[in-house]
Amino acid sequence: MANQTPAVVMDNGTGYSKLGFAGNDSPSFVFPTAIATKGPAAGGAGSGSGRPAVANKPTFLTGGAGPTGHLSGKRGTEDLDFFIGDEALTAAAGPGYGIHYPIRHGQIENWDHMERFWSNSIFKYLRVEPEDHHFLLTEPPLNPPENRENTAEIMFESFNCAGLYIAVQAVLALAASWTSSKVVDRSLTGTVIDSGEGVTHVIPVAEGYVIGSSIKSIPIAGRDITYFVQSLLRDRGEPDSSLKTAERIKEEFCYVCPDIVKEFARFDKEPDDRIKRYDARQPNGKTVVVEVGYERFLAPEIFFNPEIYSSDYLTPLPNVVDTVIQTSPIDVRRGLYKNIVLSGGSTLYKDFGRRLQRDIKHLVDARLKASEVRAGNAAKSGGLDVKVITHNRQRHGPWFGGSLLGQTPEFRSYCHTKAEYDEIGPSIVRRFALLGGPGST
Repeated sequence: MANQTPAVVMDNGTGYSKLGFAGNDSPSFVFPTAIATKGPAAGGAGSGSGRPAVANKPTFLTGGAGPTGHLSGKRGTEDLDFFIGDEALTAAAGPGYGIHYPIRHGQIENWDHMERFWSNSIFKYLRVEPEDHHFLLTEPPLNPPENRENTAEIMFESFNCAGLYIAVQAVLALAASWTSSKVVDRSLTGTVIDSGEGVTHVIPVAEGYVIGSSIKSIPIAGRDITYFVQSLLRDRGEPDSSLKTAERIKEEFCYVCPDIVKEFARFDKEPDDRIKRYDARQPNGKTVVVEVGYERFLAPEIFFNPEIYSSDYLTPLPNVVDTVIQTSPIDVRRGLYKNIVLSGGSTLYKDFGRRLQRDIKHLVDARLKASEVRAGNAAKSGGLDVKVITHNRQRHGPWFGGSLLGQTPEFRSYCHTKAEYDEIGPSIVRRFALLGGPGST
C-alpha cells in the first residue's frame, strides 16, 4: 500500500514552510513558520532557546496506544487550541492568542511548538495518514545530531510515519538547479548560496557531501533588507513606513545594479522613469501613495556593500563565496567555482546572479594574475570558469530538490523505517545515507 503513495516533502524554514508531495512542480502550501497558541508562551521543555535532550521532548500528542489512539486525539480538541501559518497571524491579531516562531536562524528552537506545527501540517493541510507515507524533511547545514534525533522521535512516535529521510537543504538546492538550461551535467558538486528570511549560508558541496569546515554564515538576509527599506522610507517621511509596506516594496521594486554611483546619477537624471509609486492600503481601508526611490537598488546592495547597512559586518558576499571555495579541498575548487547555485527568496532580485558572477570573477582573475606575476610568464594560467546558476525554482529550491529526489526509485531504500527506529531508537538518524551521491543515479 505504501508503495503507491507519494513521499511527503516538508521544508521548514525560519520565515516560511513549504509542504507538498514528491513529483510535484511546486509545494501545495507555503505559509509562515508561525504558530498561535492560547494565552502567553507555553513553558516547559523546549520553550526557551535551548534544545531539550531527546528524553525531554514533549509528548502531548500521543494520546493512546497505537496509531488509532493518537490519530483520533490529534483530530479532536487539540486542533482548536492553536493555529499555524497565515491562520496563526490572523488569530494572534485578535485577543486570546500569542504568536510564536519555533525556528530561529534555520534551527528548531521550540520542539513543543514544532510538534504542533507538524501536526497541523500533516492532518489539517496535507490531510494524509503518516503511516501510509514516507517523509522527506530538510535541515540546515551543521544541524546538531540531537536535533535530528528529536525530529525522528516526533515523526516516528507521535506520527508513526512509514519512513523518514532528513536531507541537507544545500544538497537539495543543487538538485533543484538541474532544471536550469545552464546546467550541463547533473552534478552534486557546487557552491550553494542559500539566502532566506533569517540567514544566508554559503555551503560548498562535493559529490553530495557538505564540506562542513568551509561553510560560512552571513548575518544579512531578507529580513535585514526589509528593515533597511523601512529605515529609508522613515528617513524620507513617507506616509506609510510599516514593515508590511517595506516588504512589498522590496519584493516588487528592488533590483541589483552593476554600479551604485552610476545608478544614483541615473535616478537624479531621470527621476520620472526611475522613481516608482506604491499604493499602500491602510487598516482603515484608505490608500496612501508611497514613493519608491533609491531603495530600489540600495536595499539589495547590502549583500555587496554591507557597510551601508551594518557597522559590525563588512565582508561583501562575493568575497565570502571566494573564501569558502579557497578553503575547500584543492581538487574540488574548480567544480565549486563553475557551479555556484542560488537558492531562497533573497536571491531572486533582478541581476543578482549576474553581479555576483562578475564580482567573483574579478577576485579570481586578480589572484591568478598576481600568481602569474610572481611565477613569471612560464606559469600562464588558462583561467578559471566562474558560473552562477540562476533558475526558475530558486524561491523553493530545497523543496523542489526534495520533490525531485523523493520520487526516485532509490528514495525509499535511503529512508529510515518505523521498524528500524523501533529496533535501534532515535540514534538511527545519525547514520547518514546519502541520497543522490556516488553510486546512485
